[in-house]
Amino acid sequence: MPRFQWNIIHPEGKHRVVVTRELPGKRWLAVLAAADCRVEVYPGTEILDTAAIRAAIGDQCDAVIGQLTEPWGAELFGALKTAGGRAYSNYAVGYNNVDLEAATANGIPVGNTPGVLTETTAEMAVALTFAVARRTGESERFLRAGRYKSWQPTLFLGELLWRKTVGVIGAGRIGAAYARMMVEGHKMNLLYHDVVDSTKLEEDVRAYGEYLASRGEPPVSCRRSPSVEELLKEADCVSLHTVLDDTTRHLIDAERLAMMKKNAILVNTSRGPVIDEAALVQHCRSHPEFKAGLDVFENEPSLSPGLETLENVVIVPHIASATRWTREGMAVLAAANVAALLLNHPAWNRPDIAPFLQGESPPAAPSILNADALGLATYDG
Repeated sequence: MPRFQWNIIHPEGKHRVVVTRELPGKRWLAVLAAADCRVEVYPGTEILDTAAIRAAIGDQCDAVIGQLTEPWGAELFGALKTAGGRAYSNYAVGYNNVDLEAATANGIPVGNTPGVLTETTAEMAVALTFAVARRTGESERFLRAGRYKSWQPTLFLGELLWRKTVGVIGAGRIGAAYARMMVEGHKMNLLYHDVVDSTKLEEDVRAYGEYLASRGEPPVSCRRSPSVEELLKEADCVSLHTVLDDTTRHLIDAERLAMMKKNAILVNTSRGPVIDEAALVQHCRSHPEFKAGLDVFENEPSLSPGLETLENVVIVPHIASATRWTREGMAVLAAANVAALLLNHPAWNRPDIAPFLQGESPPAAPSILNADALGLATYDG
């Protein structure tokens, strides 16, 4: 791995904070500077391994802002504790890379960055849905290669999703936002599968259906599917928005792919291992009318052999949250977690994190995953 001189901001700061990747925007640095932090930022683009992160922590380190690509387990949390660390914040809403039990055992609060990725990620899922439905990747490559000679009635015929059925697996914040975009924007009926009823989503779709009916248009419907299998059989396009755990790893495998319609669309902006990628490659090869849009991959950044050659698959490099507002907001939340903990502020205990993104942050850590386990005080302002 190339050696870089780490960038140091506010070198006179009292608290040493290591940041394992350059983050967008400037406000996150101002948040840390206001907490009297010396910030050391790794300027490279390589994924730092455990040894490199341990070396960066060194003998004295108050906090780290790390990445979802890094394995934060007992070794790193132990090293951070030994160095006097009091905080770790993941620059992500997901934390599959973090062993929370190990962090708690070492007395390290763990922050994440929820609430700023919802619409951004849902928009990317919509973009992938229509990119594969209308074969934009194929047609652009065709055009750039100089193969377009004239308009043809049968050139790149795709799928019309208007008034069809969208299936959402995982109806949390992002899944529900995607569902609303597809239902309200394209008048699709909704099937969703989740471990709990999404009452608010059902009410929203029902209200929209009533509005359509009041205008003399056919209403839309929403129904919770009792099983993944039923949803896969009925939906024209399926978007995955689940967490990654033992119950969802390879949730979509060869058997379940075979249940889907021959011209169905599968979209994944959640976690790569939710899909058995090798099975998907084989299915797409043998079912050319089937289409997939992927933002995440099973063994990221590597792709399963053959995936990159498939014309009926659109692949993008994990950019679902890549809008300037979202990525800068994530940086602010990650910094606010660290700054608050180093200043002995309590944990925020409200779902709305907007106050941290608008002007001055409240004197609290916006999102601490193991706050209860560590017995941290909660904000009462």
